[in-house]
Amino acid sequence: QMQLVESGGGLVQPGGSLRLSCAASGFSLDYYAVGWFRQAPGKEREGVSCISSGGGNTNYADSVKGRFTISRDNAKNAVYLQMDSLKPEDTAAYYCATVLASCVGTRWLTDFGPWGQGTQVTVSS
Repeated sequence: QMQLVESGGGLVQPGGSLRLSCAASGFSLDYYAVGWFRQAPGKEREGVSCISSGGGNTNYADSVKGRFTISRDNAKNAVYLQMDSLKPEDTAAYYCATVLASCVGTRWLTDFGPWGQGTQVTVSS
């Protein structure tokens, strides 16, 4: 069964850090670009970051540039999102998905495969 599982969320104070993981099972992530997305209650889904299959291309939403870093370890079949300088507005459920387009440009925001179950990130003092 092809599945993505997100983990690493939690409660953190403003200015803190978290590292999210996206682990694949039942298939290899090697050939896929992968994106991180988030959705807060009452808000639309937002693309956060994308990384190409080889890791050479990355893209970030303006709201997280300079604070979040996406990376991948194909040997571990996983993709990560390092989140630093967290703000209350980063509070959301975070999801990963395979991206069916290039990370260059904007198509990665809409062309993606099934999400995992998500991991909750709450930034609050």
